[in-house]
Amino acid sequence: MPTRHVVVLLGCIGAIAVVSGLLRVMPGVSHATVSLALLLVVLGAATVLRLRLAIAVAVVAMLALNYFFLPPVGTFTIADPENWVVMVSFLGVAIVGSTLSAAAQDRARDASARRDEVTRLFELTRDVLLTSETAGAIEALAGHVGRRFGLSRLAICLPGTDGWLIHQGGAEALSVSGAVLDVAFARARREAPADVSLPATHDSDHGAMNLHVSLVPLRHGRRPVGLMAVASPALDATALEAIAGVVAIAIERTQFLQERDMAERLRQNADLAATLLASLSHDLRTPLTVIRVAVENLRDDLQPDDRRAQATAALVELDRLTRLFQDILDMARIDAAAVRVDHQWVAATDVVDAALAYAGPVLRRHALRVDAEAEMEVEIDPRLASVALSHVLENAAAYSAVECEILVLARVGQDGLRISVTDHGPGLDPTELDQLFERFYRGHSARQACFGTGMGLSITRGLLAAAGGHVWGENVPGGGARFTLVVPGPVRAAAVLQ
Repeated sequence: MPTRHVVVLLGCIGAIAVVSGLLRVMPGVSHATVSLALLLVVLGAATVLRLRLAIAVAVVAMLALNYFFLPPVGTFTIADPENWVVMVSFLGVAIVGSTLSAAAQDRARDASARRDEVTRLFELTRDVLLTSETAGAIEALAGHVGRRFGLSRLAICLPGTDGWLIHQGGAEALSVSGAVLDVAFARARREAPADVSLPATHDSDHGAMNLHVSLVPLRHGRRPVGLMAVASPALDATALEAIAGVVAIAIERTQFLQERDMAERLRQNADLAATLLASLSHDLRTPLTVIRVAVENLRDDLQPDDRRAQATAALVELDRLTRLFQDILDMARIDAAAVRVDHQWVAATDVVDAALAYAGPVLRRHALRVDAEAEMEVEIDPRLASVALSHVLENAAAYSAVECEILVLARVGQDGLRISVTDHGPGLDPTELDQLFERFYRGHSARQACFGTGMGLSITRGLLAAAGGHVWGENVPGGGARFTLVVPGPVRAAAVLQ
């Protein structure tokens, strides 16, 4: 018996004693008055106590009426037959009133329980709708069900290619054998109830114990897709079926989200492939055409200067093809997480000089202003840093007018190597900053201005990420764009050669 009920029961008995004592000292009190006063106490007890406790209070009140007020007073003997009528009537009214009060309490408790169940189902539905991630969605769903309905042992069981997938949702793990799940799932397919009692083990301080486990089918329409295992006597079959319905809808929604994500990835891959094919077709066609024309010209009788010019043009385009294939290889290494990092002590000038040599053919028509220090050294991978910088320089050259200067500022500080490249081109579209470093992405203005593969900035970010660095772009007041590269590493003073 709950402590609260014990306290209320003792309080009601005390109230009967107090009322009896007060009525005894009042002269000329009739039996009807005493009965009504005691009946009031009984009905008050019936509003807060269970039926059996309310009847116990009614019996105590009847005994008090008999002992203190019905002659002969002070005994439990009833001399007058009319007093039997009073006693039986009092007890009957008390019992009927207690029964009605208990019934009203039960209905109130049922209504409150149903309201709580509806509220929890609504909250569970809201949890399902707010879940947008597909990875770990079923585990999160099981956790939501266990938390919302206070279920310490709950599992969502879904059939898989290699057996059952058990997703735990309670504080204690609930283990059900695959054979039992197979039988219950077969019953569900025949639309038979799958509520069974079986031995289930769970992790607890008491070890394995026998529990009544309810296996509720999870259905998409009439087709079962799994089972929900619950070891809780607190929920009835109706509540379990309602929960199972929401869980089934959530599983179906998760599958739809996965299919949508897969379709989106396929669409993106198709778009990327089309973009790459279009970009590569142009970037390959131009140098191959130039090389073909130069080789054909070399077959003719040309003056030495003309032959040298044709050979130079072919070599420039071959260098361009080499850079393009190197970009493809770098992108493949980044995708495969196979970028090798080789740390060396270098100065900022070394990295900038290597990048300028790599991007020299693209930069030869632009005015460059380089401000790179050589007094400090940083331990980084100079190849990754210089290749990443070369792509930023090529990007600046592609979108800057020939007469506009490109500024390269390189410093070694506490955060490692920091290099910024500032151009005076059209700047960056603020709406495209988040997509600037994505593979094969080229903004609307970029597509209008020049051709390209859209790999350069993506390679820059990937190479720097492999070295622990990062890059970002921003607009410069007055026009133009600035890209900043940061590569962390230990710093020391540059060695002075004697």
